[in-house]
Amino acid sequence: MFLPITVLLLAGASAGFLGGLLGIGGGLLVVAALSMALPALGVPKAEVMHVSVATSMATIVLTFVSSATAHIRRGGVVWPSWRWLAPGMVIGGFAGAHVAQLLSGKALRWGIAAFCVVTAWRMALGRIRARHADSPEAVPRSPWLLPAGVGIGAISAVVGIGGGSMTVPLLMSLGVKPVKAVSTSTVCGLAIASASALSYALSVRPPVQALPWGSVGYLYLPAAAVAALGSVTLAPVGARVAHTIPSAALKRVFALFLIAVGALIALGG
Repeated sequence: MFLPITVLLLAGASAGFLGGLLGIGGGLLVVAALSMALPALGVPKAEVMHVSVATSMATIVLTFVSSATAHIRRGGVVWPSWRWLAPGMVIGGFAGAHVAQLLSGKALRWGIAAFCVVTAWRMALGRIRARHADSPEAVPRSPWLLPAGVGIGAISAVVGIGGGSMTVPLLMSLGVKPVKAVSTSTVCGLAIASASALSYALSVRPPVQALPWGSVGYLYLPAAAVAALGSVTLAPVGARVAHTIPSAALKRVFALFLIAVGALIALGG
């Protein structure tokens, strides 16, 4: 029991810091940690991936309340863009979680592993073309942000993340400065995670095997609380650091780490 709890605490702390710093990737760490720790906590193997993704979304809700508050206080959120993105993200997050419940555990596991590799590649090698690189006041308001939000929300709900790996590049490509893109992405992630967690709790396809006490639908609340404890502690720290240093080198290091996370998830089955 001690080892799984320690794994969740460390994963949550790392996810919180990196989520606050980069606006991306934290949920994948939690999914990987949960996929390793949940069997020892009594979750049936057949349900591990669904519970891992669902519980990750619940953890993100708690984490992003903390990091989003820190970013809002620093005035980094581009609210007009958020108002276009958030409604679509809520719809996509809710629908995506329903789709994930219809997938087999194996399909979900390999899908998440593939997403880790693609995200790592984009972080390490991808280049974002900013259309308004010299304008600190770029405020995207395009109606196309609404369907983009649906897609980001749906994919995020399936793999158990807050969507920052997609939201941050999108906003930067539209001219939003990196630190503001991270801030806005964090608040968007709160909308995605809340809708997804609710969908997993309602469980359109109930778990085939009984889950341990403390489960609501596919959410395993005790594990979410432990991971969030570590995450909430360091999320504001990551947000503070994001406003003081460039993160390009760190993104490349984290890309390598993501490949390792994807391998752990893939081999965990």
